[in-house]
Amino acid sequence: MKAFVAIFLSAMVAFAGVPTASVFAKEKKDSQALVDNVKSAILLEKDTGKVLYSKNMDKELPPASMTKIMTLLLIFKALDNKTLSLDEKVQVSEHAASMGGSQIFLEAGEKMTVNDLLKAIAIGSANDASMAMAEHLAGSEKSFVKKMNKEAKALGLKHTHFSNPTGLPTDDHYSTAHDMAMMAKALLNYPEVLKYTSTYEDYLRENTDKKFWLVNTNKMLKTYQGIDGLKTGFTQEAKYCLTATAKRNGMRVIAVVMGAPTPKERNKEVASMLNYAFAHFQTKELVPKGKVMRQVQVNKSKEGTVPVVTQLPVVYLKEKGKQNEKIHKEIIVHKNLKAPMKAGTPVGYYIVSSKDEILSKTPLVVREDVHKAKWWHLFKRSIGKMTNGSW
Repeated sequence: MKAFVAIFLSAMVAFAGVPTASVFAKEKKDSQALVDNVKSAILLEKDTGKVLYSKNMDKELPPASMTKIMTLLLIFKALDNKTLSLDEKVQVSEHAASMGGSQIFLEAGEKMTVNDLLKAIAIGSANDASMAMAEHLAGSEKSFVKKMNKEAKALGLKHTHFSNPTGLPTDDHYSTAHDMAMMAKALLNYPEVLKYTSTYEDYLRENTDKKFWLVNTNKMLKTYQGIDGLKTGFTQEAKYCLTATAKRNGMRVIAVVMGAPTPKERNKEVASMLNYAFAHFQTKELVPKGKVMRQVQVNKSKEGTVPVVTQLPVVYLKEKGKQNEKIHKEIIVHKNLKAPMKAGTPVGYYIVSSKDEILSKTPLVVREDVHKAKWWHLFKRSIGKMTNGSW
């Protein structure tokens, strides 16, 4: 049986194409419906990706301003890889200044820092700020939208297509509750975003005569314990939408509703799902983020062997009141790794399973940059091997 499980897990890893923690949970529904008056919904635990509840989770619908979760994800990826900085000034184009809907009334030619534009997007859902950032990062709206769809594909999202970075109504712009939850899951790998999404009110241009008061569109920050993000959405077509995240007792969950008739109904349904998660489930950290799991050899590298670490915490999700199941832990590292590689490159997985079901699959990454060896590094290494061997 153990041999069968090992073969099964290896096969699953071989065919996994998504670089982030994958979801292998089956769709689960509670016997009593958690949500009623919405078009679609999903509830999942963030670290394992386990789906705790769903309703029409793959139904393609307009996401409205929840689109900005992907916009924020690309911004935070750029901040993380140092191609963007918070104090960097962004000049606003005529196109960005012309956006309708929620906005901070940017003027063409105005300059604002990335930090302030992030506040405008995360707190005030500003369409003009979103477009200004999109053009700054990619050169044009069209190029940024290509990046959005490329990232969606990299995350394995099969029912999402973007046509703009704002969520304003347009053709061929859709997503699902499941895909929005997975985008939120990826964004939460940059916890700095919560500094912005958890802020209820702030000011822009504070020391000028154009002072602008920002109030968070997510009113649940004031009404539900543990909520610290992420993004609301509304258009006449999409109705009221929300991707929310909350953390209690070390467990973070994500809840998405799409197509609620009123903001009150939207918030009520999200609260119902979050209550269910915190009442019925708990998590236990098995391995912390960044722990060295093993040293691995990288072919033609200057370093020879490099440390491989967990990209995220390895977490075990348990249903309260149920006996602990026997779990199996396995580390799988891809074969024939070759230099060069950047720090953070996925090279394998830490897999937690029970019987033949994968409970969590956490990426393992190289801790530091791996450089390609020069010929003299390889020559020196081969001499060293010979010297330590039969000579």
